[in-house]
Amino acid sequence: MSIFNLRQSYKESKVKFLWRIFFLGFATLFLYFFLIRIGLFGKLPDIEEIENPQNKLATEIYSADSVLLGKYYFDNRTPVEYKDLSPALVKTLVASEDKRFYEHSGIDILAIVRAVFYMGKRGGGSTLTQQTAKNLFSAGAAQNIIARLIQKSKEYVISVVMERKFTKEEIITLYLNTYDFLYNAKGISSASHTYFNKEPKDLDYNESAVLVGMLQNPSYYNPKRFPENALAKRNIIFGLLLEQNQISQEEYNVLMKKEIVLDWAPFSHVDGMAPYFRMVLSEQLKKWGKQTKKLDGTNYDIYRDGLKIYTTLDSRMQKHAEEAVKEHLTTYQKVFDNQFKSNWKPWESKQGKTSLNRAIKDSDPYLRMKEAGKSEKSILAAMDLPHRMEVFTWKGVKDTTLSSIDSIKHHRQFLQTGFMVMEKETGHVKAWVGGIDFEFFKYDHANTNTKRQVGSTFKPILYALAVDNGWSPCMFIPGGTSIYLGMGKYWRPKGGGGGRNLQACLKTSDNQCAAYLIKNLGVEATYQMAKKMGVSTNIPKVPSIALGACEISLQEMMEVYSVFLNEGVRNSPVLVTKIEDKNGNIIQTFFTDRKEVFSNNSAYIMTKMLMGPTTTGGTAARLKNSYKVPGEVAGKTGTTNGQADGWFIGFTPQYLAGAWVGCDDPVLRFLYTGNGQGAAMALPIWAKFFNKCYADKRLDFDPQIKFNPPSDSSLVKNICRDPLKERMQELHNQGGNVITDHGTSTSQSGINPDDQFE
Repeated sequence: MSIFNLRQSYKESKVKFLWRIFFLGFATLFLYFFLIRIGLFGKLPDIEEIENPQNKLATEIYSADSVLLGKYYFDNRTPVEYKDLSPALVKTLVASEDKRFYEHSGIDILAIVRAVFYMGKRGGGSTLTQQTAKNLFSAGAAQNIIARLIQKSKEYVISVVMERKFTKEEIITLYLNTYDFLYNAKGISSASHTYFNKEPKDLDYNESAVLVGMLQNPSYYNPKRFPENALAKRNIIFGLLLEQNQISQEEYNVLMKKEIVLDWAPFSHVDGMAPYFRMVLSEQLKKWGKQTKKLDGTNYDIYRDGLKIYTTLDSRMQKHAEEAVKEHLTTYQKVFDNQFKSNWKPWESKQGKTSLNRAIKDSDPYLRMKEAGKSEKSILAAMDLPHRMEVFTWKGVKDTTLSSIDSIKHHRQFLQTGFMVMEKETGHVKAWVGGIDFEFFKYDHANTNTKRQVGSTFKPILYALAVDNGWSPCMFIPGGTSIYLGMGKYWRPKGGGGGRNLQACLKTSDNQCAAYLIKNLGVEATYQMAKKMGVSTNIPKVPSIALGACEISLQEMMEVYSVFLNEGVRNSPVLVTKIEDKNGNIIQTFFTDRKEVFSNNSAYIMTKMLMGPTTTGGTAARLKNSYKVPGEVAGKTGTTNGQADGWFIGFTPQYLAGAWVGCDDPVLRFLYTGNGQGAAMALPIWAKFFNKCYADKRLDFDPQIKFNPPSDSSLVKNICRDPLKERMQELHNQGGNVITDHGTSTSQSGINPDDQFE
């Protein structure tokens, strides 16, 4: 064989060898990816999992006027659809992360070669599809090069499958929905709200480039942590947009001059509107979830199922309610604090020491040290040592030095509140304020679990019983009533003297009249009427309930007063109108529970009688005289013995609202009736709220609407004139007797006597 033939044979064998190597390599690679696909190196997600990736989705809470109030979540993640993304965001994402995204089928060979050749210095080799697969199905970074190779191979396989099953738009949406932008902002929806307080569809090029820049390193390019880094990365992305002809040179020049302006609005269970409402609602929804099944037979979970909760709350009314509380209590707290300057030391009394000791033992520092095995003596000694801490003040959070015990005293001395607003007929709760600051005071004062003595706000229940049994508002009520209790004891309340008609008795909150009513109508009948009207608490069956010597929640009392507003029908408060699943399907709708209690005639008579306290000479006269609340208003004040609780529950022809004010610890109270009565403590919140709502033209508050009379117009004649009106006005102008929730008092600074047994 010639040398030429030998050389030719050698070349052919070499080519054959190379082809064998190529085919062997290809077969090996094919076998490798086949083994990856069938799960030999670890299970891959099946088609159903890829089409329906399981994320822990946040449940969103919306107001009746479509404002996002907050979320319930383990991960603050809310999925959006492609149509909810701004074009600027999509263009910025593709330009920065995968410029050939619309050309490849999940794997970009050119990008992989570039990444290998330049060792990643000119960008990575992963496509958007691969990054999406990694976000959805990779548990975390691989621990070694072999594991990383297998992990990367899995991403290739998943990417190819995803490209077959999803459109390019769906892959972009999946990617943006799964990325963690830090500060508890998972997904583009949460991120756009957290950093710019807007929807993803409203993001411009500047904002989009900032968020897209975070995709490579959410910490290093974070505009909140490192604004200089974020600005530099944003400018690089603008250059890529220009290079890829996504923006013009003129647009580029304008964008480069823009600053990064954050509208910082991080989601938090503490921050945001109506935190007390959201807390109470979460407890109700968790119970609902345990009782409601999904199609797969499992229960709904508000922290991971991505539900949409549409509440009855109106964000505008809620804002006015929170403002009214703050405006009143920032001022009235000073009135309360001034009492301590008069050498009043409530913690040194026997009751005060007992109460403080109970508060100390319920505190977090005490419980932590107790669990650690510390002795009582050492715990108290440690809690008495001053240290740096943050405390609540009406001027803002204060950084100071206090002992844990002094901190407990400090925070318990703040006046708290519960305030609710309900809509007529529907029972929809339109505003809910459960306290003064959710960060420092988690205890809600409006829901059914919080019971406080209701004072004279209970009296309308007794009067309703009388009216429904045929008693006329003009009926004369004598004074000096005593009720025999047995064992030689009598109950005779102080305050007021009777000797007036039923209507005047309610107007002036006369205690003697209330005693006369319960003596003649009976304790049991009064108890049953309270139950029918909405009191679920087991109140004591004693004559003193006529004066409100029983503990009932604000939510229950709102239900009671709804009977007057709704023409004799009791409405249960409604917090939610409907619940949707993550796909927008309605799971359940909600309505008020309506129960007829008495006739609309009785309800109208009671409504007209309850207008009396808000007029001159009534216990709530300042509602019109001082606060100038327009339109027809009916309502009742309430004050408990010792001035520990102040109440006002009132209603217009459209809305019912109730306010309670007092300290969490009843040991802390107002010393004098003038300052401690419901008309001074609670009524101003009610008045400020309604004045704000009447001034807000976005709302439907109309002072021209009147209370509806019954079909039998002759009953209107039974609403008699108040013969004491002129006399009471005269005494008021002369600075003589004033009307309080307890009846007539001779001095604004005198302590109203306790109810007495003899």
